[in-house]
Amino acid sequence: MFILELSFGDEPDRLAARPAHRERLQALRQEGRLAMAGPFPDDSGALLIFDVADAEAFAAILDEDPYYRTSGVTIVSQREWSPIIR
Repeated sequence: MFILELSFGDEPDRLAARPAHRERLQALRQEGRLAMAGPFPDDSGALLIFDVADAEAFAAILDEDPYYRTSGVTIVSQREWSPIIR
């Protein structure tokens, strides 16, 4: 599994890109590659948990979604995670 933490700015590009990004997240969820995702209550950022086996698959997910390169979206942290309880 991999955890991605995002920080959000006020740039309008982020809000314009969000609907397509959320559609991609729904597709990843249906494919079993996204465990959870959501914004923080103050909309300062978001946390996403991906259920993929390796760093290559995780990197491909990030590369396929232009949202992660959109003005107003900053990747704060991306880490592999090994949960002991699921």
